[in-house]
Amino acid sequence: MKSSNLKEIIQGIPKAELHLHIEGSFEPELMFEIANRNNIPLAYDSIESLKKAYKFNNLQEFLDIYYIGAQVLINEQDFFDLTWAYLTKVHSENVVHVEIFFDPQTHTDRGVGFDVVINGIYKALEKGKQELGISYKLIMSYLRHLSEDSAFKTLEASLPFKNWIDGVGLDSSEVGNPPSKFEKVFKASSEQGYKLVAHAGEEGPSSYIWEALDLLKVVRIDHGNRCLDDEALVQRLLDEKIPLTLCPLSNVELKVIQKMEDHPVLKMLEKGILATIHSDDPAYFGGYMSENYYETAKALNLSTEQIMQLAINAFEASWLSDDEKKKHIKTVKNYFNSLVI
Repeated sequence: MKSSNLKEIIQGIPKAELHLHIEGSFEPELMFEIANRNNIPLAYDSIESLKKAYKFNNLQEFLDIYYIGAQVLINEQDFFDLTWAYLTKVHSENVVHVEIFFDPQTHTDRGVGFDVVINGIYKALEKGKQELGISYKLIMSYLRHLSEDSAFKTLEASLPFKNWIDGVGLDSSEVGNPPSKFEKVFKASSEQGYKLVAHAGEEGPSSYIWEALDLLKVVRIDHGNRCLDDEALVQRLLDEKIPLTLCPLSNVELKVIQKMEDHPVLKMLEKGILATIHSDDPAYFGGYMSENYYETAKALNLSTEQIMQLAINAFEASWLSDDEKKKHIKTVKNYFNSLVI
C-alpha cells in the first residue's frame, strides 16, 4: 500500500483514544503563551530550544521536562486551554471518543487547587462534547513516585467532583514503584465507584502486570509491553479479555523499544490480545493518534484488517456503554468496507 494511501485511510478511521495524559499534550507554543500570560519564566529562550530538549533516554528524563512544563499551569483558564487545544487537534484526526488522564498531584503539590484543575479540564471536555461531538471519560491518576498517603489525600480531594471522574489510574516513574505500593488506595477508590486502571509493564517487569491485576484489581492495563515475557500472563489477558493500551511512538522515544519494527503490538494481535494504540504524551513524543497508527502500520506492515482490528479493539476496551460500543464498531466496519484499496 502506498504511504499516501495509508495516511489517508488512517486519517479517516473513527478512533477512540484511551491512553492520553492531558499534561502530555502541552505543545511548546501553548506552553510559552501560558507562561507569558502567568509571568512564569521558562528555562528555554525559544520554542525551538524547548523542542530540542525533547530527546529522552528513559522515562525519568521525560518526566523531568514534563513536570517543568506543568509548572506554568496555574489558573482554570490554563487547564481549559490545554484541554481544548488537545480536543481540537484530535477532532481533526477523527477521534470521536477520549478517555484522558490528569495528574492532580502535579498541580496540588505546588499549591494549585484540585477544583481549579478539574474545573478547567471538565469545562473543555463538555465544550468538546457539545461542539465537536467527542464523548469522553475522565481518569484521575495517582503519581507512583509519591507516597500512598499522598494518593489518599488526592482521593479525598476528588470526592466533591466524583460525578465528573470515571476512574483512577497509576502513572509516573514505574521502576521501583510497584503497583503493590498502592493496593489500599485502589481498594478505597473502587469503594467510591471509580473504575481502575494502571500503567504496568512499560519499563517495569511483567510481575508488575500481575500485581496490577491481582492486587489493584484493574480492568485495563496501560502499556503492558512486557506481558509477552510470560506465557501464563498472556493466557490470563486472553481469558479475562483484559485490554492493553499501547503507545508506540512513546515506546520508541523512551527507549522501551529500540525501533518501531520491534513493537510487540502485531504479536499481541496475532495472539488475540485486546491490544490498542494511543498517543500517551503526544506533544513530547512526536505524534497524536494518526501518527501512532501510521508509523506502527508502516513499520510492522499491518494489513487493513489488522488496522481495522486495532480501531475496533479501542472501542471494545473503552468505558462506553455496550450500545455505544456497537454503534462505533459498526461505523468503523462500514468505513473500512467502503474503502477501495
